[in-house]
Amino acid sequence: ANDTIRALIGTGVHREGTIHIDDAATWVSANAYQVDNEMPGDGVDAVVWAEVVQRAYSETLVSWIFLAFMIMATLIAGIGIIIDSQILLIGSMVLGPEFGAIAAIGIALVSKRPRLIGRAFRTLIVGFVVGISFTTAISLMGRWLNWVTVEDFTRPRPDTAFIYTPDRWSLVVALIAGVAGVLSMTSNRAGALAGVFISVTTIPAAGNIALGLAFQQWHEVWGSTVQLIVNIMGMGLAGWLALLTQQKLWSKVHPLQRLGHPQSLTPPPPD
Repeated sequence: ANDTIRALIGTGVHREGTIHIDDAATWVSANAYQVDNEMPGDGVDAVVWAEVVQRAYSETLVSWIFLAFMIMATLIAGIGIIIDSQILLIGSMVLGPEFGAIAAIGIALVSKRPRLIGRAFRTLIVGFVVGISFTTAISLMGRWLNWVTVEDFTRPRPDTAFIYTPDRWSLVVALIAGVAGVLSMTSNRAGALAGVFISVTTIPAAGNIALGLAFQQWHEVWGSTVQLIVNIMGMGLAGWLALLTQQKLWSKVHPLQRLGHPQSLTPPPPD
């Protein structure tokens, strides 16, 4: 698929028309089955880079829906922290839409697209700033109404203390989650993303930053900020290494072998 797409792009057809990619849900063909068996690798492991890059651009769009999910996820995380509820924290992790932008960092590094890197970081910064700002404002309102007190936030919270106490395991989990996340995206195994969402504490850290700002607990603001940065950079780095490994391994297979066709092909144009 990648060689075919690059050859089509080389003709300039994408400037005058459209290259549309669809998955073949079902096919019945003896010849195709034979070629499939002769080709190296498995179809489920194949990465169609045009789809991956397009998805990265889609996931880094700062839309009202993206911001709404960031706000709602951060608010739920804040409530979960106040009442020391892991269930609400897990819910906020699943609800948060930030992983697509984090994965786009690795995709941009592999495909050498500096503008996409800037777009991904801009999306993350805007999303977290909006989510934290809104949650801080709501927390201040709750404090003014005496719904939430400083004691509610500073009391021992054994089930949620990990949010503002980053350690070496925070980085290890972020690295593993980053690899799992990009592999699930490139293999269209969306179910695995749920495990990624509830493995890292980006959204809970943002919620704790908002509460720390509202109640002026600067040590928790700092700890949660470090936790947030470690998670984002760890997942972005791991995603880049995973994608780079996929790209390098697959590039060792000659295009003729990949196509299983004896005829010569015009070399694909550079990216």
